[in-house]
Amino acid sequence: MTKMDRGGQSAASSSPPPPPDSPSSRGLASVLSIECLKGSSKGDEWTGDMLQTGDIVEELRIGSSVLIRSPFKNGRSGVQKVLHASFKSKDTFILVRVRRGLDEFAELQACIVPNEPAGKKQYMLRSIEDPNYAVGFCDRSEAECLHLQASRSTRIVNALSRIQLQDGYVSYRWDRKMHELLLVPNSSCFLSILFLPKASDQVASRYNDLEDTLARANAWLNASQQSGVPIVFMNIQTESLLTKISGETASSTVNASSLSDLSNLANASLYGFEDYHGVDIGVVRAVRLWFAALGGEFPIEIKLQEGDTKLGFAISRTEEGFIYISTVIDGDENVPSTRSGLSNLYREATSSSRLLVVSRVSNQKVLPWIVSSTGAVRCYDTVSLSQKLSLHRHAKVPILMHIFLWDRSLVPMSRGSSRLRMAHSRPPAMALGPPEAHLSQQPNENQVQPLPFDLSDDDIVINDNPQYRLERDTAGEASFRFHDFALPNNWV
Repeated sequence: MTKMDRGGQSAASSSPPPPPDSPSSRGLASVLSIECLKGSSKGDEWTGDMLQTGDIVEELRIGSSVLIRSPFKNGRSGVQKVLHASFKSKDTFILVRVRRGLDEFAELQACIVPNEPAGKKQYMLRSIEDPNYAVGFCDRSEAECLHLQASRSTRIVNALSRIQLQDGYVSYRWDRKMHELLLVPNSSCFLSILFLPKASDQVASRYNDLEDTLARANAWLNASQQSGVPIVFMNIQTESLLTKISGETASSTVNASSLSDLSNLANASLYGFEDYHGVDIGVVRAVRLWFAALGGEFPIEIKLQEGDTKLGFAISRTEEGFIYISTVIDGDENVPSTRSGLSNLYREATSSSRLLVVSRVSNQKVLPWIVSSTGAVRCYDTVSLSQKLSLHRHAKVPILMHIFLWDRSLVPMSRGSSRLRMAHSRPPAMALGPPEAHLSQQPNENQVQPLPFDLSDDDIVINDNPQYRLERDTAGEASFRFHDFALPNNWV
């Protein structure tokens, strides 16, 4: 009997099937094969230990009672019925033994889980060692399985070219980390000051160029170091601040943003553009200077006792806006400054031509943080700080201050190490700066000038002379500066 092809011509009779034991019959025979459903999360997912698509299943051992070997009756559908019965009886452990080629074998220990995307009463095997790795079963010819095994290297290379890294999210205990792992809880050790470009007219419509702002930042840093403030340069960057502009300023700055003037924008402190609402927007380029203490910040706890009539130290402020301990009472072991070890650090600072700078009070930074467009340094007032310290003394509430160190070897130098409270539960501060630069300088009027101890015992000493008053720099809306008193310190 012949079979007609589509052209109507007779086709030769199909050749008889090969003998059952011949190699060709084995190649055409249907076998139970592995199908990878979910990839491993491990780096060794392509090694021989993991089952791979095209592996020929030789044996299934479920729990301790079920053992079936190849050939499997009814192939995949028959195995799925066995998996369903085992899953219903809660016997889900399975050991799969597979063959690769003629004499290479591999095993997988897994558990039977539902394969919901494949349909009802369909199951897959999830690796016990790696729950992200799952395989299923399918019916293939042995020849097809061997072809898949032989092409595995090529498929791996193709998969490598197609793979894409996926992003994700991980929850993080910020509250705990910030409280336990920072030298000052919930506060960074990164210090900076922002320099606004200096206005070249009274209405602040034009500003000096970027080079002028950089030069002023450089001068402030050099002056701070020369006055004895133990800081070191870390980094500098420009920051863009948006502002509305109009009139002649708008036309000049918007026109300056054309492509022909791009070379001039590199050093411009103000440039503008027009947004889609027709509003002229100006971009002011400020400079942020990052700095760090040479030896890091060091906490000092000043404990108060009944009968303390004074703290035993005075504070002042440098022209650059830093608060520092200007003098301490010497020779009196009963004042808080001596008990806490502050006097020892002050003497070390004086002998090293350094200022004992106060960086924080009650974990609040008291450092200068911005320079206005008029050149005024925004910083903290010594009068209000003196009042706060005096209130601590009256309320008998301990004072926690942080000071700038210039040498880390000074940490254990106190006579009684318990006097200087170090947060041992927290990691040591990072060495942010390079080795200390040797500043060749002579003591000047900005450095420590001890006063005789014949001042009033009151909390704050302010002369009644009108020249010792607070003045405001009204050149800007929010920029101001407290002018230093003629007296170089404020006793508390």
